[in-house]
Amino acid sequence: MTASPIDGVITEPARTLEVLARADVLVVGSGPGGLAAAIGAARAGVSVLLLERNGCFGGNITQVGVEGFAWYRHEQTQDSEGIGIEFEERAKAAGAAQPEPQSDSHALDAEGFKNVADDMVAEAGIQPLLHAMVVAPIVEDDAIIGVIVESKSGRHAVLGRVVIDATGDADIAHRVGTSTRKTPLEEMQAASVMFHMTGVDKAAFIQGVKDDPQTYLSWAGADEWTVETTGKEDDMFSPWLSKPFDRAKDAGHIPADLKTLGGTWGAISDQGDLTYLNLVHMPEIDGTDVWSLTKGEIEGRRQALMAIDALRRYTPGCENAKLRNYGMTIGIRDTRKLVSRYELTATDVREQGRFDDSIGIFPEFIDGYGILILPTTGRYFQVPYNAMVPSDGVRNLLVTGRSIGGDQTSHAAVRNMMCCTVAGQGAGVAAAVAVKTGRDVAEIDIAAVQTELKRQDVRLW
Repeated sequence: MTASPIDGVITEPARTLEVLARADVLVVGSGPGGLAAAIGAARAGVSVLLLERNGCFGGNITQVGVEGFAWYRHEQTQDSEGIGIEFEERAKAAGAAQPEPQSDSHALDAEGFKNVADDMVAEAGIQPLLHAMVVAPIVEDDAIIGVIVESKSGRHAVLGRVVIDATGDADIAHRVGTSTRKTPLEEMQAASVMFHMTGVDKAAFIQGVKDDPQTYLSWAGADEWTVETTGKEDDMFSPWLSKPFDRAKDAGHIPADLKTLGGTWGAISDQGDLTYLNLVHMPEIDGTDVWSLTKGEIEGRRQALMAIDALRRYTPGCENAKLRNYGMTIGIRDTRKLVSRYELTATDVREQGRFDDSIGIFPEFIDGYGILILPTTGRYFQVPYNAMVPSDGVRNLLVTGRSIGGDQTSHAAVRNMMCCTVAGQGAGVAAAVAVKTGRDVAEIDIAAVQTELKRQDVRLW
């Protein structure tokens, strides 16, 4: 590389790259949406390569440590079906899950699910590629044909006839020039550094919860939190923790002006592991900015230690507990979204939206931007295929996971992990149909996609 006359800028010379791998469908990102997309495409009969920047598949589950995969589920919930439910059932069968305290679901063990994901990828015949960071898209004749990656093996090209952007931040769509929009920093949902504790006295902890039960209405009492519910949530049990932090502030153990601590505990094992503690909520962390991410990781860990100190002082059963581990990476809820052919609306997710191009259903579960609605009455909305199809830009690209098109309130629904699997499986099957029929993803026969999804046990209506 040679220095530019402009201070702080260098010129990178052009170079010829070797093709490291190729497949019919290239999925970038292996969170719940990307993992479901890869499996759905492979089961539809095409070759698939699943590309991940970290050392395991699973994204938010395994890398961030959000183990509450379906914590919205209750007796009357009309739930999604397909690969998402399979994730949960496979984890249970592998001993990598335990009952979740606030719902009719199981929390997935982040470490155990790494093996579950490995097994499902291998069984589907997917070509895995870990430890590879995408640095640029490859475009030819207005179509994306692959990506450039950097890894320990060097700089290479990875090619696919259809590319699925499952990065969570619409990174590929943004870099290729497809229209995206990013939530203003001051409006972004807070980021979380998840952590787990060990050495908790389970009996004492559970007794403390019973002695002072919290509900979803308790969320509204936290610093800087306002919560809109339908009313039916207000008396329901929630694994909420805020009082220990209030007491720690009163005692001077936590700065009085710190308003980022408060949230939920996840599950507690017989061995004394208190897991997926979602207690640190940091505003104005931009998941597309490396400096902001760096700040969030370091500050989040610092605040997690404050939270642990407060729990040890003021929560029954936690007196001798300690940090077990942090998630591998900070949890980001909100950055870019695709500008899609159809953009979901608040009305769609609140009022049971129905679509001719449905690729699956998701219960009326909205969690974010001050709204909390739990699916306890059987209501649900359909997820439309066109929310994943770019409104402009290159051909052969789909965007899935939490970046599908929609407004702020709809994002508070579709960002949830099970909904990401619904969108992901739909994207994977659509990509496979596009490959098999030689059509662009924007021109495929949606009926053919729906037929294959039904064959894969997806509920469409």
